[in-house]
Formats: sequence, C-alpha cells, structure tokens
Amino acid sequence: MIHIENLSKTFTLHNQGGTVLQVMAGATLHVAAGECVGLTGRSGSGKSTLMRMIHGNYLAASGSLVVAGLDIVTAQPRQIVALRRDTLGYVSQFLRVVPRVPTIEVVAEPLLRLGTPVPEARERAASLLDRLNIPERLWGLSPTTFSGGEQQRVNIARGFAHAFPVMLLDEPTASLDATNREVVLTLIQEAKARGAAILGIFHDEAARDRLCDRLVDVTQFTPGQAA
Repeated sequence: MIHIENLSKTFTLHNQGGTVLQVMAGATLHVAAGECVGLTGRSGSGKSTLMRMIHGNYLAASGSLVVAGLDIVTAQPRQIVALRRDTLGYVSQFLRVVPRVPTIEVVAEPLLRLGTPVPEARERAASLLDRLNIPERLWGLSPTTFSGGEQQRVNIARGFAHAFPVMLLDEPTASLDATNREVVLTLIQEAKARGAAILGIFHDEAARDRLCDRLVDVTQFTPGQAA
C-alpha cells in the first residue's frame, strides 16, 4: 500500500542566500496491507518530514513514493486531494478545525465528504466520541474550546471515522491517560485487523511493541546523521 524507493528531500533556505539543505536521501520503505510499521530515530532525523511527504504536504526532490497506486511525487493536486478523501488518513498530534463547528460535525466530516448520509455519519461520530470518553454535553460545542487531551481524542475520532485503507499516525497516544490510551490502541489494532496499512511515530515504547510489526530507523536516510 505504501512503496517508497530512493526518496530524497531538500529545503531551500531563501533567508540564507538560497542555500539548499538536503534532509533526506535514499529513503526506501514498504508497508503492506494489514501491517503496522513504526518510524524511529533521534529528534530531527526526519520522521515527521517523511510522514508529510507521504501525505503530500512536502514535495520530494526525487525518488518514488507510491500510496495505493498513486505516485505522490508526480501526482496532480486534485489526485492527492482525492487520495486523502478516500484512501489516506492522517492523525496528527494537533486538531485543526474551523472555529464554531460542533464537535460531532468535525468528527463526521470525513464521512460526509464521501457522501455518507448525514444520520449514518453522525451515528458513527457519536459512537467514536462516546468510545473516547468525550461527554455528550460537549458534542454540540466547538472542540477549539476543549482541553488539549479532549482535542486530541476528537482528532483521533475524526481520523478513525472513515475506514481508511492507509493510515499515518503521529504520536496517537501522546498525553493520554491510561483509559483513553487503551481505547486508541484498540482502535489501531482494529484498523490493522481490517487490513489497513499503518505507518506511525510512536514514542510510547509499550504501544510500539504492542502495535508494530517492525521498526524503521529513519536516521539511515538522513545525511550526516547516520548511526
């Protein structure tokens, strides 16, 4: 589902005379359906950069990056938008939503984009919010007013609303209490069981040991930082 070959990334520092900084080179990685792969490596080694490249936020300098048959490196913007809508889910550490939109609508939105009937989408959203221990009295409020932990759980509910075939997870259990951490780990295991290909950053070693079929140290792809 994810096939990366000889991928590289550079950044041009326009405020430093156009200096070109190479941050990744020769990245090769494959994630199959029903597999969970964890990215490891010291801070600054490129874990988040690689995830953003897969999601299409960063453009690769060279190489091949194929997700569900689409090469992200050469894809048109409309193709990446369609991939994100139908196939590629991304649960980041931070909730970014339009203010004043009720929480239940925030969670249901990925399903509504796919044409799911409103009652069905809201039922799925309500089920996830309840499972993640977001009180029903908050569902009609904007999550921008919530605590950090509540926002994270809303973000996770939104990310799991649609059964994405490919999922990117960036620290999904960070800052969660034991009860909600267990709920999230179970959601990820359920996604694996239905055949989702999952790539994640898990600083929680116990979660990593429980979920990941194997680990990939991205330091090997970072110029000047090889172990």
